[in-house]
Amino acid sequence: MKYTFAFLTILALASMACGFTVNIPSAPTPGPDVTEDITVAVPDTEEARLKIQFGAGKLTLSPGAEDMLVDGTATYNLPNFKPEIEESDNMIVVKQGEFQSLNVTDFKNEWDLKLGETPMDLEINAGAYQGRYEFGGLALTGLTIKDGASDVSVSFSAPNQTEMSVFRYETGASSVELNELANANLSTLIFNGGAGDYTLDFSGELQQDATARIETGFSDLKLVIPEGVDTRVTVEGAAVNVNHSSGWGQSNHTYTQDGSGSTLTIIVKTGAGTVTITD
Repeated sequence: MKYTFAFLTILALASMACGFTVNIPSAPTPGPDVTEDITVAVPDTEEARLKIQFGAGKLTLSPGAEDMLVDGTATYNLPNFKPEIEESDNMIVVKQGEFQSLNVTDFKNEWDLKLGETPMDLEINAGAYQGRYEFGGLALTGLTIKDGASDVSVSFSAPNQTEMSVFRYETGASSVELNELANANLSTLIFNGGAGDYTLDFSGELQQDATARIETGFSDLKLVIPEGVDTRVTVEGAAVNVNHSSGWGQSNHTYTQDGSGSTLTIIVKTGAGTVTITD
């Protein structure tokens, strides 16, 4: 009796299933390119807070917005990529429109934005994308970058015009280059990465004592530290291979370079991989 009931139940469910259809939404079709301006006025505050939320595509940031906080363009070929701007007091959010589909090919989404010299706390939240950031000569009081699988280059080709309290970078399986970090005029760098290739270049002018805390998974990490910079690097990891150029002293897991001026302290915690210290 029990078996008969179970059989009839399965038969009934199967019959019901035959009456269902699943509608899978089709992927949107890219249209012609649309280019529109993105402009944000300088807020009436001593310091601005700017948040950029970007999904897939290419994001380029650089100095050069005259009498504006943000001045640039967005070029895209899907209506859902249309950028949006939200302003509240000293917080400005520039974000990509909602976009859920993962099945689109041949899409285009490129932002090219200039930033002004107003002191600002800048936050960038992004997905799988390509980022090219030039921050030299700006006045960043704080900088946060969070992204997924990405290809990103960050540069400070000229000194930051104000002290930066914290530069925080969180990423996934990515290729990331942080160049001329000494020019960022930062006191603390916090870098968290997954499995990827990471280059942290501390070239430039170190204007104050700075501490960098770096945590990665299985990665290839390269630290570029010019000769003459007073530096202490501590590497923690069970399966990590450390290579360094000449001129560095070693005591257990700590590597030192004597120099003058401000002191750079770097603490590396990595799951496995290679750490290369070079000039």
